[in-house]
Amino acid sequence: MAPMNQTSVTEFLIIGYSGIPELRSLLFALFFLVYFVTLVGNATVMLVLHKEPTLHTPMYFFLRNLSFLELCYSSVTVPKILSNLLAENKSISFAGCATQMYFLLCLGTTECFLLAVMAYDRYSAICHPLQYPLIMNKRLCQGMAAVCWASGSLLSLGNTTFIFTLPFCGPNVINHFFCDIPPVLELACADTSFNEVTTFVICVVILLTPFVLTLSSYARVASTVLKMRSVEGRRRAFSTCAAHLTSVSIFYGTASFMYLRPKASYSLEVDKLLALFYSVITPMLNPLIYSLRNKEVMAALRKLGGKMRFAPQL
Repeated sequence: MAPMNQTSVTEFLIIGYSGIPELRSLLFALFFLVYFVTLVGNATVMLVLHKEPTLHTPMYFFLRNLSFLELCYSSVTVPKILSNLLAENKSISFAGCATQMYFLLCLGTTECFLLAVMAYDRYSAICHPLQYPLIMNKRLCQGMAAVCWASGSLLSLGNTTFIFTLPFCGPNVINHFFCDIPPVLELACADTSFNEVTTFVICVVILLTPFVLTLSSYARVASTVLKMRSVEGRRRAFSTCAAHLTSVSIFYGTASFMYLRPKASYSLEVDKLLALFYSVITPMLNPLIYSLRNKEVMAALRKLGGKMRFAPQL
């Protein structure tokens, strides 16, 4: 490849839904509804957890972080998807594509580590209840959350820089809903095998390490819960952990299948469907999974709703 042709692409065209133009209005309405529910749901959880003093505990501190993360995660992709559904010009600048990929990877990586931290919190609360306030003190919780966010930022910065320093000289059409790693790598005008191996190794570390830690924590939790004599105690412990396990299964399952499967089994349509699920649907589901099944959160929500209802009369 001649040097003059290196990195001549200044923008990309995103055409993830090009095969179904007649469904554009329906897709716009669907994505808009999902995005609205995501914003309202996660913002409500954040507000309730912030306003209710009884919920200022480590578990809800991490849940507040997760809700903020999901709100941002959805905002990285859905507004651009909505814009492309309405606009004739479906382009995104080279820098814009790199920025979108960075935040997508940053928030996804942070969520992997955050879910593992939340599993450790449940392990500490159930397996070491007497030492729990000392183990999960405020300083440690803030430090663990900071490490999750910092790790996500640094790992994603390196991976994104590694990809976008490749030469891109055309074509520039991304057959996807947003700038994700596999469809962007396909457009590079160079051998990307080293990038693919490096990305795979990074994804193994990011996905499997927290997943193993999460499973280890819940294996110990299950062992402890099964030894409890109180039926009500077992029910409450399993109920608390069930929500987290549901979220973990959805997120790790879809992300692992997408980034850790062999390239030979890569399917563009399956990839697009999975990407939409973990980047658009999962952020909407988490407030429902964690909140509607949680009596404390629902009680705090009703309490806050009552205060807002009678506020004008005060």
